[in-house]
Amino acid sequence: MSERNPFSSEEQLAADANLFMLCTSPVKSAFTALPAGYHIRTCRPQELPIWKAIHFDDVETARAQEVYMTRYFDTVYAPAGDAFYERCLFLCTDDGDTPIGTCFAWQAYGHITTIHWYKIRRAYEGQGLGRALLSEVLRRLEPSDYPVYLHTQPGSYRAIKLYTDFGFAFLSDPVVGYRENHLPAALGYLKRKMPSKDYDALRFASAPEDFLSAAKTTEYSQF
Repeated sequence: MSERNPFSSEEQLAADANLFMLCTSPVKSAFTALPAGYHIRTCRPQELPIWKAIHFDDVETARAQEVYMTRYFDTVYAPAGDAFYERCLFLCTDDGDTPIGTCFAWQAYGHITTIHWYKIRRAYEGQGLGRALLSEVLRRLEPSDYPVYLHTQPGSYRAIKLYTDFGFAFLSDPVVGYRENHLPAALGYLKRKMPSKDYDALRFASAPEDFLSAAKTTEYSQF
């Protein structure tokens, strides 16, 4: 999901396009430790409303997207019982144990490792917290969990830079499951938004056939 922003409608369409990334082996040198004053824990059942809202930086947008977030939870996570609460991570302040970020790994389609719902609240960006949170998510994976996939959008170009640092590459396949891959059109947007050295560091790969087959098993996207 993307937040409301001041882009023109054309720019907004470009920002919200589908992109998919793959990591076959993480770049360990990209990992960092969590700064002092913060800790990572799992989401508690009573905090589900917090998780649904944390991805949006204003109350109005969070309320508007609540129905979508509930449907996504009910469709993707609820059938797995308590697995969501065992895997969903919250990044919290030590002072008050307040969630200010979230991310976790999830077995989509039953066996495909995917990164879900990466978010750091805007007020806490730029402090290395997102890198530390993603480091912890990847650190918890076993070698057998790879490759790891994620879905993102061109508007998240700062996160795309981070994903690239960790070893993720863009999938070049034209369709992933039931979603069009907008990579060719998105590259122009990314070139305008990203520093040249970050754009030039982007990598590309083709998706394994077992992943593409798994993504076609249900029309409701699980990552």
